[in-house]
Amino acid sequence: MSKGRLILVPNTLDFGTGADVDLQDTLPLAALRHAARLTHWVAENAKTTRAFLKRVDGVVPLAQPLQALDIVELPRPPKGGRTPAPAIDLKPLLKPALDGQDVGLISEAGLPAIADPGAALVQAAHALGIAVLPLSGPSSLLLALGASGLNGQSFAFVGYLPVDAAERAQRVRDLEALSRRAGGQTQLMIETPYRNEALLGALLATLKGDTWLSVSCGLSLPDGWTRTARVSAWKSGAPALPNDVPAVFALLAT
Repeated sequence: MSKGRLILVPNTLDFGTGADVDLQDTLPLAALRHAARLTHWVAENAKTTRAFLKRVDGVVPLAQPLQALDIVELPRPPKGGRTPAPAIDLKPLLKPALDGQDVGLISEAGLPAIADPGAALVQAAHALGIAVLPLSGPSSLLLALGASGLNGQSFAFVGYLPVDAAERAQRVRDLEALSRRAGGQTQLMIETPYRNEALLGALLATLKGDTWLSVSCGLSLPDGWTRTARVSAWKSGAPALPNDVPAVFALLAT
C-alpha cells in the first residue's frame, strides 16, 4: 500500500474575524480544493479549524460533512519551562498517512510549520517516509518583510522576545548589534497581541535613534497597515497598537 501525504494547508491571517470575507481574496482556489477533500487533519485548535472548514465549504463543498471529519490537535510542550520538553511521539497523528490517506496540517493563521509548532509533525513525516506537500498561502512574516522596505536579501526571524523587561532590553540590544554586524540584516519578531504595546515601548526605549523600525499590524485585514521609520521618528509620534490583532516587528541597524 502506498503512503498518503502530509499536506500543509494555509490559513487566513484574520483568526476568524473575517468569516464573512470570501476566502479566495487571500487563499488560492487550489488550496481550498485540497482542503475540501481532506478527511484527516492535525491542527493547533480543532474548534477554529472547524470554523475554517465551514468557510471553505462555502466556496468548495466538503467531501464529507464537517462533523464526520477526523480533526486531532497537535500536542504542545508546556510553556515557561527552562528544561527541554520531553519528546512527543507524533507517529499516531500520521497513522492515516501510513495507511494511505492524505493528512492536512493547518496552523491558526498563515502557513503551517512557519513560526508554528507544526514543524515537529513535518519532521516526523520525513522520518516516516511520508511525502510533504506545501500549498501556497499568506505568511505574515514575508508580507511584513516585503512591506517594510528593509533588507529582504538578508533577514532572520527570531520569534518571541523575553517577557522580563531587563532580559527583553538586553535581547533587543543584542539583535541591534547583530543586525549591524551582519551588514544590515533585518531582524523579524512577533509578540502575543496583548503585549504589542509593551514590545513597541521596549524597542523605542532601547534601540538607537538611527536604527530602522517597521511594524506591520493586522495584515490582510481591511484596516491593516505597515509603518517604517527610524526610531527617532517613531518617538515623535508612535501609533497605538491594538491588543487583539497580531503584529510583526522588524529592525535594521547599519
